[in-house]
Amino acid sequence: MSSSSVSIQAKDNIITDVSIVKDTYDGGEPLRDISGDVIEDGLRRGLKGRQFVIIALGSIIGPGCFYGLGYGIYEAGPLGLLIGFSVVGASMWILMQSVGEVATLFPVHGGFVEHCDRFVDPALSFAVSWLYYFMWSVFLASGKFWIPESAVPVWAWYILIFVFFSILTTLGVNYYGEIEYYSGMFKFLSLIVLFFISILANVGAFGNGYVGFRYWKEPYGPIQNGVNGFGQVFVMAAAYYVGTEIVSVAAGESKNPQRDVPRATNSILYRILVVFIGMAFFQGLICPSTSDDLVHPGSKTASSPFTIGFTLAGWKSSAHFVNAIILIAFVSAANGVVYIQSRTLYSLALKRKAPSFFAITTARGVPYVAILFSNMWGFLGLMSLQTTAGSLFSYFTSFGGTAAYIAWAVITIVQLRVRAAAKRKDIDVKTFPFTAPGHISIYWGNFVFNIFLLLIQGFTVFETPFNYQSFIASYISIPVFFFMFVGYKWWFKTKWVPLDSIDFSGRLQRSTEEQDNVQKASWTRKILDVLKD
Repeated sequence: MSSSSVSIQAKDNIITDVSIVKDTYDGGEPLRDISGDVIEDGLRRGLKGRQFVIIALGSIIGPGCFYGLGYGIYEAGPLGLLIGFSVVGASMWILMQSVGEVATLFPVHGGFVEHCDRFVDPALSFAVSWLYYFMWSVFLASGKFWIPESAVPVWAWYILIFVFFSILTTLGVNYYGEIEYYSGMFKFLSLIVLFFISILANVGAFGNGYVGFRYWKEPYGPIQNGVNGFGQVFVMAAAYYVGTEIVSVAAGESKNPQRDVPRATNSILYRILVVFIGMAFFQGLICPSTSDDLVHPGSKTASSPFTIGFTLAGWKSSAHFVNAIILIAFVSAANGVVYIQSRTLYSLALKRKAPSFFAITTARGVPYVAILFSNMWGFLGLMSLQTTAGSLFSYFTSFGGTAAYIAWAVITIVQLRVRAAAKRKDIDVKTFPFTAPGHISIYWGNFVFNIFLLLIQGFTVFETPFNYQSFIASYISIPVFFFMFVGYKWWFKTKWVPLDSIDFSGRLQRSTEEQDNVQKASWTRKILDVLKD
């Protein structure tokens, strides 16, 4: 049996924290973290080490990575796409060091949105939480995949998949972790296979001759549309890189966050190099930027540069192979999206920033109300089956990309606040369980860089004629964010969290020698860590 109590913290007659605390569970003592805080607040620490690392590597790699990059090739050329994804990838690597440092120190449910509430300002947490939630809702609704014509209509496939998926996501975090482990491994191995096939297509193995770097030369590239093309790539890169920060959200359900979060953080480099930069390079190598199929989402190749390139090389039936991978990627990515959505909504509910029923969990620690509500957004994907809705969802993707830059800026703010608090208390950051490398100026620079990309990514809308629809899609997230921030702050009279109130008690000790050496592990050990629990 279990019993629960409600913990309420207040300051200046203002409620600052409301949480549900499990007093006992099955006759035993509640689980606690290294500081003694109760961590059984309804969720369960059920993610194993190998699951956690694969979630960091392969979760949220959705179908867009297989067909969406084609738009970047069309707009910026193969080299423009590669440079854009490399620049944003470097920023993402720095960001993940920020995530790893704070998430290892404070592995809590809700991840960075909870950190923001504790260490920065509840109003900022409210604004970024809801923006982050709706960003993922948009991505879930705009997901697509190609299904061959059959007696079963496409809308029926959508409903069937999401009903199955809704059941899948309520089984428990251990089942989620196991599903993500195998689907993530499948996606990674599939990428390696696609890269190998791309090499075969490039050298003429399918019968239509040697390609080499033909598509990196005029009239195909290497860079198209100059600065305008780069602007398009930057917002698109944000839309595809977002989700890498899932490490922060999942840390609250890791069995051993001090070990697993550093492992996962170190593995992000491989995600950036293989998934994003590798995809950008090989897709740009075999697919011409002038192909009409890149900008016609109704084509049977689903606009995938892989299927376009393989078809041009002589493999006429490649669409079936690629779309089988896309279907698996769609289900797996949707699984990860709903995980992030539900945990964000759950955290909001615990703080009374969302209806309290979203904090209800099953005996397995599954926030099923938040999960089922989040799943409903997937059914809006039926709208994308209508021709007139295609442009609407491209605007939604632009909204999601700009919202990502805001979320990343907030993540960096959290780390900078934690660092400032440590400095105030004369705490050496090297005593943190995981320390982000380099000088703090690197992370200030990354914050400024994200704000810069947020502001300039939609500059092409100001060209003549002015495109008000693209302008709204590119920048609407900024006023929405500030409206929620200012509105919450005015209504609840929240204040900036004082640095002195950030408590490091008991959080600076390192549990084992293995955890102490995670950051110094060789690349071979980091790969083998994927197979460890």
